Amino acid sequence: MSRVRNRKRSGWLGFVMIIVLIAFLVAAGYYSYRKWIYAEHPLKYTEYVESYSREYGIDKYLVYAVIKTESGYDSTAVSNVGARGLMQIMEDSFEWIKFKLGDEDTVYADMFIAEENIRYGCFLLGYLYDEFGNVEAAMAAYHAGRGAVNSWLEDPAYSSDGIHLDVIPISDTAHYVNKITTALETYKELYEYN
Repeated sequence: MSRVRNRKRSGWLGFVMIIVLIAFLVAAGYYSYRKWIYAEHPLKYTEYVESYSREYGIDKYLVYAVIKTESGYDSTAVSNVGARGLMQIMEDSFEWIKFKLGDEDTVYADMFIAEENIRYGCFLLGYLYDEFGNVEAAMAAYHAGRGAVNSWLEDPAYSSDGIHLDVIPISDTAHYVNKITTALETYKELYEYN
């Protein structure tokens, strides 16, 4: 009889040990995942992001999402089409923003300076958000240009309400907008809601 009890006790103990081991592995995996996701979505240049996002009326987490997606926080980044810096400002966009800001002293080489790049990028994001009224259309315009997005919004094949894009006809832009919105959601989940 005691052998049967010992077997039952030892079977029960083994079961409990397996459950404890599984719980430990799940917790360790979750901790590793959280550590990785925070490392992949850092908050850098916070002084500039906070200041200029507030000044131009945009969500600071959108700015972080753009910087992460555009340059991976590399202030010296240059795209294959010549866009510069953290928020990947193109030269024609730079000239337009410079004119809008009445900024005579800034030159395109300054787009490698974190503060200047974030200031220009935040101005552009704020302008596009004010024009289009939603993140997806504003980010499509950031990538493909205002003219393209305005024409898509006028086309019922791409927009049923003239405000939101149901379809983004350029796959690179659609992919870009998806990356931005995913990064934005992650930033909010990590930092805003906690």
